Amino acid sequence: MLWGVLPYVVLVLFVGGALWRYRYDQFGWTTRSSQLQESRLLRIGSPLFHFGLLVVIVGHAVGLVVPREWTRAAGVSDAAYHAVALGLGAVAGLCTLAGVALLVWRRRTTGPVFSATTANDKVMYLVLVLAIVAGLATTLVSTAAEFTGAHEPDYRTTVSVWWRSIWVLSPDVPAMAASGAAFKVHALVGMALFALFPFTRLVHAFSAPWFYLFRPYVVYRSRDGRTGPAVRATRRGWS
Repeated sequence: MLWGVLPYVVLVLFVGGALWRYRYDQFGWTTRSSQLQESRLLRIGSPLFHFGLLVVIVGHAVGLVVPREWTRAAGVSDAAYHAVALGLGAVAGLCTLAGVALLVWRRRTTGPVFSATTANDKVMYLVLVLAIVAGLATTLVSTAAEFTGAHEPDYRTTVSVWWRSIWVLSPDVPAMAASGAAFKVHALVGMALFALFPFTRLVHAFSAPWFYLFRPYVVYRSRDGRTGPAVRATRRGWS
């Protein structure tokens, strides 16, 4: 039920909830920004959280999508792969946790921001923090296994295999069942976060202005002081 059925329930909630929200709640499709109430802590916590989360997402994508055989074929040893993954994962996870902790502190201690916090926001922050902490726990477990030599199932032969099997509609339940307890908890909390995603302010991630990276430059004025024949001379104002 957990590893063969629940992923598809979460997928239906994630996709269906996003479509429903877009169809019937477009005015609520927003972050409900509180920058006007407080900006000093927001300028620190928000970039720290978002940039850390971006690295975490890229790391998860590589770890779950790329099979171990591919990295070996590319000449990357398992030791080098784990060293980079653990190093970047720890730094990105700590940055994300520090950022969300600062945002929660700001929301709790700033009166107007706290007054605008809904029960939905509180549940979302709780599950989000649990997901980050559970992810850091898996990093800690993997690091401890590397240094102590303890036997810990490689997530690339358990969690990653299970995750890829979901998308071909043949979930490899034994692979996920063979993973460590920390990875199972992380997967369950992660699925809970994805199930809640469309019904919280996190849905604003679908509206990220990615087109800004590819749009042409907009020239508002020339940087030099020369004026061409078609340029109107500057008129004097009131003296």
